[in-house]
Amino acid sequence: MQLTTEQQSIINSTGNIKINAVAGSGKTTTVIEYAATRPQNSKILYLAFNKSVKIEAIKKFADKGLTNVKVETAHSLAYKQIVFGNNYNIKAQGYKTNEIADILGLQGNGEKHYEYVLANHINKFIAYFCNSDKQKIQELNYLDTISDTKAKQFIKNCYQYLEGFTRLFLKKMNDGDIDITHDFYLKKFQLSKPNLLYDYILFDEGQDASAAMLDVFLNQRATKVIVGDTHQQIYGWRHAVNSLEKADFATFHLSTSFRFGTDIAKLAMEVLQWKDNLENYKPLLIKGKGTHKKSISKAVIARTNLGLLLKAIEYVTEKNKLKTLYFEGNINSYTYADNGASLYDVLNLYNGKRHLIRDTLIQSMKNIEELEEYIEKAEDVQLGMMVEIVKEYGNEIPDIIKSIKDKHVPNDDKEKADVVFSTVHRCKGMEYDEVELVNDFTNETKVEKAANENNNDDLKNAKTNEEINLLYVAITRTKNIIHFPETMLPFDFPASPGIKIIKVEPDEEKKAIKNKKEAIKNLQKIKEKTYSFDKVRENHKDAYKPWTDSDDTMLKKLFGSSETIAEIANHFGRTKGAVFARVKKLGLSF
Repeated sequence: MQLTTEQQSIINSTGNIKINAVAGSGKTTTVIEYAATRPQNSKILYLAFNKSVKIEAIKKFADKGLTNVKVETAHSLAYKQIVFGNNYNIKAQGYKTNEIADILGLQGNGEKHYEYVLANHINKFIAYFCNSDKQKIQELNYLDTISDTKAKQFIKNCYQYLEGFTRLFLKKMNDGDIDITHDFYLKKFQLSKPNLLYDYILFDEGQDASAAMLDVFLNQRATKVIVGDTHQQIYGWRHAVNSLEKADFATFHLSTSFRFGTDIAKLAMEVLQWKDNLENYKPLLIKGKGTHKKSISKAVIARTNLGLLLKAIEYVTEKNKLKTLYFEGNINSYTYADNGASLYDVLNLYNGKRHLIRDTLIQSMKNIEELEEYIEKAEDVQLGMMVEIVKEYGNEIPDIIKSIKDKHVPNDDKEKADVVFSTVHRCKGMEYDEVELVNDFTNETKVEKAANENNNDDLKNAKTNEEINLLYVAITRTKNIIHFPETMLPFDFPASPGIKIIKVEPDEEKKAIKNKKEAIKNLQKIKEKTYSFDKVRENHKDAYKPWTDSDDTMLKKLFGSSETIAEIANHFGRTKGAVFARVKKLGLSF
């Protein structure tokens, strides 16, 4: 194998080093070659970011005959020492908001859903501490993680209780009174100051490491190598820190991408240049050397679950778009929030069918407006997205999800799917021949606006920086062609063969739902929409009028032509959901 000059320099290095590697630059190959050139009797630990990367790395090191390399994740190391040593039980999916409220016996204070909002923040405070490198919870200020004004005020009013209950919950886990979380045993591992008996430790995906993971790594005596991509940090919401910047090691670079060509490299560099609005950004050089020309695999990548589901619905309801599809991470995971609430729970609340709601938190809400109040105080982004999906598609959601599931192929047949659907977080580390981006990422105008409004607020600037990173990661998943919404394209960016521009029609309603807070505010301004059935009838006067034989004949005719569901809905003066339901009723195939 012919190594680049940059790769050769890394392999020949001595002492602690950090490697800043652009997407598709062969960092895993480089690390394997680095390990292969160390003394055969040396003990080497390779720290992978997650279990799937660990499994892949084990195979690669074995294929190279490197039996002296042990592959682990930070969590697997911690599990062996902490869980086995203390006979703890694991709460694999973490604690739901209502479970925390019940365990701690939280009581209301007259304020709507006070105990659940408090429990939600306790859960986040636990994660904040467990992912930090601090010894005591008092060394952290949870307010530093909050940006919403109402949420901040709520926390200020009850901070003493918030901190006290957070410490109590941690104590209950530590004493074995309740099951522990994955975050907890990693934190306990870090606090135990472990001594890892290796000569070399290779830490992959360093940009997404938590401060707790980094602390364990930095405090080892071994020769240390940390590798990653500064601009692929997209887990700030999980309290990841950019370890490459924090590690005071000699710096090496891998700037040649073998995944994609010059067109994609230029686009990626131009998007990263937006960071100049936030800081004194040093331009990154990416040399695109990819030579892939085939388009066998195609993926649709979105910033959010909401954006992805809306695009999947568009594919499914627009006739003949595709026959098979696959969702990265299981389709069901897109209809559930981390706290356990499902899209169907929110739909039942929206319809006033509270007796059908399974989730305790959603069950406690009187109506959708109360849920929105909770979402704002708790900064619960996932639930906010579910509310927007329900408002957009209402009672057609079950049929639409069923249509998507009917076309979904099993995990083992992923490569047979016409299109793979994924959020950017779920497809990190993957690559596809052709990629289409959903129009829900940030753009240059939004970055400039945010920079002006942030007033040098570090938290807000960090979030804006991560939004740029998300777009960069999405762009660099392609090996050949990218379909790019024109509204997201950098100003004055030239046309090129590898970048296909998607024309975006001016649709104010779709623009509004890109952002949770803007959605609630702007949809009312755009259409003065209350989302009641009476208002739908007012906006679409024929939405609930019985379908006549004449209507059905015309519907079949339009459906058999090139008309889209949206165009057919406009023709009849009905909602897209009503047309979709009638098409299904008539047995017309998508």
